[in-house]
Amino acid sequence: MKELLRELCLINGVSGDENAVREVIINKIKDVCDDYQIDNLGSLICFKKGRKSGKKLMICAHMDEVGFIVKYINSDGTLSFGEVGGIDPAVVIGRQVKVGKNINGIVGSTAVHNLSKEQREKSPRMDCLYIDIGAENKADAEKYVSLGDCAYFESEFVELGERRIKSKAIDDRAGCALMIKLMHEELEYDTYFVFNVQEEIGLRGSTASAFTVNPDFAIVLEATTASDIEGVSGAKKVCRLGKGAVVGFMDRSTMYDKGLYKLAFDISEENNIPCQTKTMVAGGNDSGAIHISRGGVRTIAVSVPCRYLHSPSSVIEMNDLESCYKLVRIMAERIHEL
Repeated sequence: MKELLRELCLINGVSGDENAVREVIINKIKDVCDDYQIDNLGSLICFKKGRKSGKKLMICAHMDEVGFIVKYINSDGTLSFGEVGGIDPAVVIGRQVKVGKNINGIVGSTAVHNLSKEQREKSPRMDCLYIDIGAENKADAEKYVSLGDCAYFESEFVELGERRIKSKAIDDRAGCALMIKLMHEELEYDTYFVFNVQEEIGLRGSTASAFTVNPDFAIVLEATTASDIEGVSGAKKVCRLGKGAVVGFMDRSTMYDKGLYKLAFDISEENNIPCQTKTMVAGGNDSGAIHISRGGVRTIAVSVPCRYLHSPSSVIEMNDLESCYKLVRIMAERIHEL
C-alpha cells in the first residue's frame, strides 16, 4: 500500500481542483467495480457488487487537500493568495509551492528586521504572506499565472525510519488508498465507494454524494491529528502513532453512532487489531454532512493518526494504515448484522 499512497500523495488536488486525483483513481478502479459515475460537483461514486445484497453501505474518503488560491498579482510580480482549507500560517512561510501549471514559487513574508517588536511577538497572518515566482513585475507574472489559479505545497514522499512516512496530502489520500485496496478485494456485500471533493472547505462533496447514494450506513476513512510529541500530555495528545486505527465517539461535526462505535472495538478485540479512540472532541470530517443526509445515516469514521496534519510534512505510521484496512474490511461485513 505504500507505493499506492506515494503515487496518490504526490498528485496535486486542492479543493475544487481534484481532476488529476480523480483520473488516477478511475484508472485504478474502473476494471474492478461494476459501475461508476462522476456527479456534478466532481465526486466519484462507485458501486461494487458483493456475493450478497444487504443494507446499503457507503464507504468514503475525500480526494482534496489543503492549499492556496491566487487572489491578486502585485505590482512587483508577487502573488497575494488565500488559503483553501485550514492551514496554520506558521507552516507556510518559506515553503516551496507549485502554482497553476507547474510554476515554481516560494512563500515569502516581511523581513524580520522590518517588523516591529509587537509584530515579531505575534503569530504570522496569512494575508501578510505572498508567493514569489521570480517575476520581474506584474506584467511578467501575468504571463504565467492567472487569478484563481491554485497553488500546492511542494513536498517529497519520504520514509522515516522503518515504519513511518512523511508527505503532503496524507489527509486524505490515505483514505483513498484504503478504498482502492478494498475495491480490489472480493466483497461479501454490495458496497458503494465514494471519493468526495471539497471536504476541506465545508464537506461540500459529501453533502451531495450522500444524498445521491442514500445509504443506511456510512464508514468515513480519514486522517486525524495526533499530538503525541514531547511536552503534550494526557488527553491533549488526541491519539498516538503506532497505536492503531482511530475510532472517535464525537467530534465538532458529528456524534457518532454508538452501535457502530461498539462494533469497531468489538472487532478490534476479537481480531487483535490495534485500535484507539480520540481523547478530545475536536476536528471534523465528511461524517458531519453524511450522518444528517436525507432521513439520517448511521455513521462512523475510521482514521489513521497523523502528526503535523494540513502541512507539507504530515507523518503517519504504515502499521496504523494497515490496522485501518483490517478493521474496515471486517466492519464492511459485520455492519449488516445491525
